[in-house]
Amino acid sequence: MNLEELRSQFTELYGPGECFTFHSPGRVNLIGEHTDYNGGYVFPCALSLGTYGVARKRQDSRLRFFSTKFGGAPVELSLDAVVYNKENEWVNYLLGVIFEFRKLGFDLSGLDLLIAGNVSSNAGLSSSASVELLMCVILDTLFSCKMPMVELVKISQRAENAFVGVSCGIMDQFAIGMGRKDRAMLLDCKTLSHKYIPIVLQSHSLVISNTNSPRSLAGSKYNERRAECETAARYLGVALLCDLTTSEFEAISHQISDLTALKRAKHVIYENQRAIEGAAYLEKGDLAAFGKLMNESHKSLRALYEVTGFNLDTLAEAAWQQPGVLGARMTGAGFGGCTVSLVENEHIDAFIKQVGQYYQEKTGLTADFYVANIGDGARRVA
Repeated sequence: MNLEELRSQFTELYGPGECFTFHSPGRVNLIGEHTDYNGGYVFPCALSLGTYGVARKRQDSRLRFFSTKFGGAPVELSLDAVVYNKENEWVNYLLGVIFEFRKLGFDLSGLDLLIAGNVSSNAGLSSSASVELLMCVILDTLFSCKMPMVELVKISQRAENAFVGVSCGIMDQFAIGMGRKDRAMLLDCKTLSHKYIPIVLQSHSLVISNTNSPRSLAGSKYNERRAECETAARYLGVALLCDLTTSEFEAISHQISDLTALKRAKHVIYENQRAIEGAAYLEKGDLAAFGKLMNESHKSLRALYEVTGFNLDTLAEAAWQQPGVLGARMTGAGFGGCTVSLVENEHIDAFIKQVGQYYQEKTGLTADFYVANIGDGARRVA
C-alpha cells in the first residue's frame, strides 16, 4: 500500500491540512475455530495485510467517510444521527465504534476519513474487526482518549455485537488489536489471558487461499451456530461448552438428545483441545504434527459444525493432495472466505498453480492466494 498516494487521495477528497495515517491488520486463525464464543482457546495471528485509514478531526459534527476498499459513493452524516445505515452497511462498523465511544462519555467531534485495504472484504480474514479496530485507534489518537488496547478490543466487539448485530466472539478483535510481528497468540477467550508463541517456519510458509465466494456473517448461519452451542451447553449443564474437557464431554454427551446440538458441541470441545495442542506443537517446532491437526480441524468443521461448503472444501481437499503441504483448513467463520495451508517454500509456486487450476475447474471461480507475513496489531503508522 502506497501511503503517500493514499494521503494525496485524502487531500483531493477533503482538502489540505494535517492528517494522520493508520493501519489495522487482518487476521488468520491457525487453529481453534468457533471456540471463542464458547469460552475456549484460539490460536490466531495478525497479518501484514489489512485496512488503512487516513483521518482528520473536524471542528463541526459532520462525519465524512469514503472507502476504496468497500466501494460506493462518499457517505456523510451528523455525529448526532448515528443509527444503523442500511444503504452502506460497511459504514456500520465505524458507526458502532463511534456509538460505543460516546456511551463511555468521550467528547467527539466530526471526522474526515478515507479507508483503503489490500485484502478482499470477502476473504474471511476479519475485515469487519479490522475496520472496527482502525476506527478505535483513530478515535483514541485524534481525541486523546488514552485507552489501553485491550479496552479498544472490547469496544470493537461490543460495536459488532450490539450495533452491527453479529454475535461474534472476541478472537478477531483481540488478534487484530494485540497482534505482534512474527508471533501467534494462544488466547483463552474466557479470561483473555494469552501467550505469544514465536512462529519459526524456516522452510515453510502460510499460504492463504481466498475462495472469492460471497459471504456475510450477519446474514449467514453464524448466529444460528452460536444458538445451537448455547442449546448444547444447557443440555450439558455448563455455562460454556469449553468448560468441559474432551473426556468430561464423552462421559455426559448422552445428555444431549438433539443430534444437531450434539454435533456442534463435539466439534467445539475437540477443537478447543486442538488449539491447545497446536500451540504446543508450534512452540516445539513440530510443524508436521501441527499440520495434521489442521486437517482434523477442517474435517470437523465440515462434518460436525457444517460451516465449510463446497468451495472451501474444494480448496482444502486440493491442498491436501499437493506435494510439500503439511496441513490445510478453512479459517474464519466459514460460509465462504479462506483456507490457510502450511506449505514448503519450494512448492509454493506449484501449489498456487495446481490448487488454483483445480478450484477453477470445480467451481468456475478464480481463487486468490497470499503468502502470509505475520505483522503487528492496529496502530498509527504516519
